[in-house]
Amino acid sequence: MIEVKNVSKEFTKLTNKKEKVTFKADDDVSFSCNTGEVVGLLGPNGAGKTTLLRIIAGIMEPTSGEVVINGLSYKDHDIEIKKQISFLSGNTKLYKDISPYELLSMCGEYYGLDKKTIEERIEELTKRFSLGKFLNQRISDLSTGQTQRVGIARCIVHDPKYYIFDEATSGLDIISSQVILDFIKEEKKRGKCVLYSTHYMEEAENICDRVVLIHKGKIIKIDTPSNIVKETNTSNLRDAFFKLIGGNNYE
Repeated sequence: MIEVKNVSKEFTKLTNKKEKVTFKADDDVSFSCNTGEVVGLLGPNGAGKTTLLRIIAGIMEPTSGEVVINGLSYKDHDIEIKKQISFLSGNTKLYKDISPYELLSMCGEYYGLDKKTIEERIEELTKRFSLGKFLNQRISDLSTGQTQRVGIARCIVHDPKYYIFDEATSGLDIISSQVILDFIKEEKKRGKCVLYSTHYMEEAENICDRVVLIHKGKIIKIDTPSNIVKETNTSNLRDAFFKLIGGNNYE
């Protein structure tokens, strides 16, 4: 289980008048994601999603609050937790001058897998994401969709228990996006815990058991997509979100 407990993150910025102003990207956020569950983190750009996911993945530290994964906190079990998670962002950059095979081998070694296990995992992931035709090409020569598939394979070569995906389908064509969504559904069936951020509300309705709606750093609703739509008397999550924030408020 992933548990987010009263997490806040403050940043300081300079105004046009060179004055320092403190603001909260995330403000007292709490929710959980269970094994065998896909939880969507939904909201517009600037809502605080990426900052929150980086905190959950152990890349950033919260100003206050804590993240507990499988009963462990980053403060005392940082390395142990990171060996159990996978973090993927839509804009993740890969080494351009090596092949997917070389990248997967390197990542397998990084996670302490033996050579035999690495070869078995590469074979399995090659079949799963149809990497065969470009497994030994330079990553710089791959399409956006191919690169994203390699990116996912890189993140899961160690067969993690917890997935943290930050807009993993952003900018992808419909086929490449479906490969990722089908993978998430399969991992849910395997009992994995998936935290999935997206601004595509229709996508979330398709794959998420529950969704966390976030706006201006605060959670405004946590429930199943169908319950949220029903309670707001709307026909879809997009309309429900706007109703919850009081209309088409773009401020």
